[in-house]
Amino acid sequence: MPTKQLVIRRLTCISPYSAAIALGSEMSGGIQDVRAEDITAVHTESGVRIKTARGRGGFVKDIFVRRMSLHTMKWVFWMTGNYKQHADNHYDPNALPVIQGINYRDIVANNVSMAARLEGIEGDPFTQICIANVTIGMAAKAKKVPWTCTDVEGITSGVSPRPCDLLPDQGQKKITACDFPAEPLSIDRVLLKTCTYRVNHM
Repeated sequence: MPTKQLVIRRLTCISPYSAAIALGSEMSGGIQDVRAEDITAVHTESGVRIKTARGRGGFVKDIFVRRMSLHTMKWVFWMTGNYKQHADNHYDPNALPVIQGINYRDIVANNVSMAARLEGIEGDPFTQICIANVTIGMAAKAKKVPWTCTDVEGITSGVSPRPCDLLPDQGQKKITACDFPAEPLSIDRVLLKTCTYRVNHM
């Protein structure tokens, strides 16, 4: 069964050994239509992490993240298609995951060791990645190359430091790229109500 229409809002996170938001690695049912906004993370290994590997199958699609404030972390963005060994020794190596439609915008981060580590799968690249209006302040002992990218495809706009060549900057005219969807998800229409009841004590 897929994970769909997941909403994450107004989250404050401290997670030194993991991510503020992590999708995968178990995702054989698929993950789709995730919207995360107004996230604050402090002393967190990564801001957003997507992890998978050959043999996992499934998909991660239509992910939208905006308005993140990140302080002191190893990576802002981390995607990997080489996450650990498969739990089943008889897994099908041809069961390749689909990672596409990953959108990040309006993010400010400081004291960061590395802006991004983006590693797709050879022959099965992660596609339709869009990153816009992102400012990353590097730590004093940051990596010399702030971005590493392999087997990924996408665009960027208004991102600092300069992204890798696989995510070419489209310039300020494309700052509206990666727009957060305006239409609500079905889960947004759920109304929570309070109720009262009386207990008669004998």
